[in-house]
Amino acid sequence: MGAYTMRSDKLLVPVMALVTGVAVLAQGPTYKLGRTPTEKEIRAWDTAIGQEGKELPQGQGAATQGATIFAQRCAMCHGQNGAGGAAPALVADEEAGEEALRRLPFATTIFSYISRSMPLQQEGSLSAEEVYAVTAFLLYRNGIIQESDVLDAESLPKIHMPNRGKWSLPPLSQWKPGELGPDPFLIDP
Repeated sequence: MGAYTMRSDKLLVPVMALVTGVAVLAQGPTYKLGRTPTEKEIRAWDTAIGQEGKELPQGQGAATQGATIFAQRCAMCHGQNGAGGAAPALVADEEAGEEALRRLPFATTIFSYISRSMPLQQEGSLSAEEVYAVTAFLLYRNGIIQESDVLDAESLPKIHMPNRGKWSLPPLSQWKPGELGPDPFLIDP
C-alpha cells in the first residue's frame, strides 16, 4: 500500500501542473478586441450619486425651469405635471394615497435616477442643469420644496425627504427571480 501512495504522489504534481497550464491558456487570447477605457470615460460612466451628494456635478436649476423641461421631455410618458401616464406618476396624490417620489429617503436618488435613466431611449441626454431643474420641479410638485428654491450640489443633499429614516428594502416577496430587485420608484414602503 505504501508503494501505491508514493506513486500517486508522483503523479499528482504533473496532473496539477497540467490543470494549471490549461487554466492559464484559457485566459490567454484577447483577440485584439476593445481597449482599456480612459480615466475620463470611466468617470463619465460612474453615475452613482450617494446620499451626501459628493458626486453631484456643477450646475443648478429651479422648479420654474424644470416645468418647461418636464413638459418637453417627460410629460409624454409621465403625464401632464407628473400625474401619471404610460409611465408611473411622479407626483403624490394624497386623495388616492399615492406617495410617488415622497417615499424615497434622499433627494439625491431622484437626481441620480433622472441623470442616468431618463428620458427613455435618450438616457443621459439631459445636462446637469436640466436634471437639477426637473428634480426641483418634481420636489416642488410633491410639496417638498418651494417653487423658488434653487437646487445645486450643495442644496440638494440637504433636502429632508418625508420618508427619510423610515425607508427599508422591500420584502423578499416583491423580488422576482432574475431581477436585481424591485424598482424603488414603484414599491410601497
